[in-house]
Amino acid sequence: MNLPIGVYIAYKKDGSLYYRASITHLSKHISLGSYDTCKDAHTAYLIAKDILYSNKDLTDYDSESLLSYDKWVILINYRDNNIYIKTPIYLSKNHFEYHLTPERYLIFDIDDLFYYSNHKIMQRNGYLFVADYGMQTNILSRYGIKNYAVEGRDFTFANGDCNDYRYKNIIIINKYNGVTRLTKNGLYVYRAKIHINGDYIIGTYSDEIKAAIAYNKAIDILKEKGINKNYTANYIPNLSAIQYASIYNNLRISKKLREL
Repeated sequence: MNLPIGVYIAYKKDGSLYYRASITHLSKHISLGSYDTCKDAHTAYLIAKDILYSNKDLTDYDSESLLSYDKWVILINYRDNNIYIKTPIYLSKNHFEYHLTPERYLIFDIDDLFYYSNHKIMQRNGYLFVADYGMQTNILSRYGIKNYAVEGRDFTFANGDCNDYRYKNIIIINKYNGVTRLTKNGLYVYRAKIHINGDYIIGTYSDEIKAAIAYNKAIDILKEKGINKNYTANYIPNLSAIQYASIYNNLRISKKLREL
C-alpha cells in the first residue's frame, strides 16, 4: 500500500487499523496525532508543513483544524525559536507563554521553563494543576500557596492579571496554615483559627509569625485532648528553637479552645 508522505499505518490492541501522522523538521521527528483515515492523517501533515514553512501565527488557528491547538503552538514555537518543546509553550525574551486554549495563555518566568516543558498543565473546576509523581499538584504550590487559598484573601496578582504567574507578580498575603490577615483600625492584624467540627478562633495577633505559632500551639492542645485530625503544623523559618519557644510559651490561646 503506497501511503502519502507523513502517514504511517498502526494497529490498535483489538487489531483495527488507524493512521499516524508525523513530520520531520531540522532533523526532529514530530508526531502529529492519530487519525481514522489516511486522508485526515495526510491533511494533518500538510497543515503542519504549512505552519513550519509559512508566517502563520497562533491567531490563524481554526477550531475545525485536524491539528490540535497544542500542536500549532509547539510547531510555531519550534519554527520561530528553533527549540522543540513538547508542551504548548511559546518562548519570548524574558518569559514564556503556556497556551491552554486559543483564548487563554499563562505567563511564566524563564526559570520555570524546564518544569513546564515536562509537565502538562490541566484545568478542572477553575483550578490549574499538573500530574507530578502520580499526584495532581496545583501550580500555585510552586509559590508556597496552599490548595485551599482564595485569590484576593490569601494571595493576589500585583498587576491584576490572573494569568501572569511570574514570581514578581504573585503576592502572598496569608502563607501560613490557619492564618488570615485582617484590617483593624487601619492596621493589619492576623487571626488564627482551626477547624474541628466547625471553625474555632484561636486568637488575633499583631504579626503573622505569632499567629502561625498560635496555630501550632492549638494543634498541640487538641492532641493532648485526643483530637488529632492530621493538621499540618506551620514551619517557621529564621527562628531559633529558643526564640520559637519564647513566643510559643507567651501566646494566649482562646479559652473556648482550651476548655474543649
